[in-house]
Amino acid sequence: MNVTEAVTTRRSIRAFLDKPVEFEKIRRVMDTARWAASGCNYQPWEATILTGQPLKDLQAKITTTPPQEAEYDWTAPGNVDCYKERLNGVSKGMFGAMGIAREDKEGRMKAMARNATSFDAPALLLCYFPRFMKEAQWSDTGMWLQTVALLLREEGLDSCYQEFMALYANVIRDFLGLDHDKTMFFCGMAIGYRDPHAPLNNFERERVPLEEQVRFMGWEEAKETA
Repeated sequence: MNVTEAVTTRRSIRAFLDKPVEFEKIRRVMDTARWAASGCNYQPWEATILTGQPLKDLQAKITTTPPQEAEYDWTAPGNVDCYKERLNGVSKGMFGAMGIAREDKEGRMKAMARNATSFDAPALLLCYFPRFMKEAQWSDTGMWLQTVALLLREEGLDSCYQEFMALYANVIRDFLGLDHDKTMFFCGMAIGYRDPHAPLNNFERERVPLEEQVRFMGWEEAKETA
């Protein structure tokens, strides 16, 4: 699999096969991901990857604990039309794939509650970093997570970013034995083998046209001199 294939086949997987993830693959991904870019070579990211009984134990704590307010804003303001349209688009596809109507609030809540068990993925990455890190290091950590996701594709694995886990930062820090005052919990990442037949993994995704996001300047002149 080349990089383009990894990028275009990566998607948020919310239905996994009942198949364990090989430790050798996870370790290989994590070892290679160390080479992700970071400003000043800070490499601020840290992670713990759970499977088996430790994962079940954490999920038991999460599912029996009320969510708390996240320590950072993980949703953009909903009053900006273009971003609201993008959110509505993916929500329509996701809930539509599950056969949940827009007015079925209970059904939507039950579907969202599956985040707590990471959609039954056999492995869960928990990402955090020192609390004193600044905005640039948050960006670095995001680049590392994307690198991990693409390397997982190379190994035939899939993932789903879970900022939802930020609602349980205290539970997770306690479980991992992390200092609350020194550690910022960022997000989770469900990891496993996708169920290729699940409608939830196959609804049509949308991306905005390139022209809405990228401008090219000076390239006509460059073509003439090439």
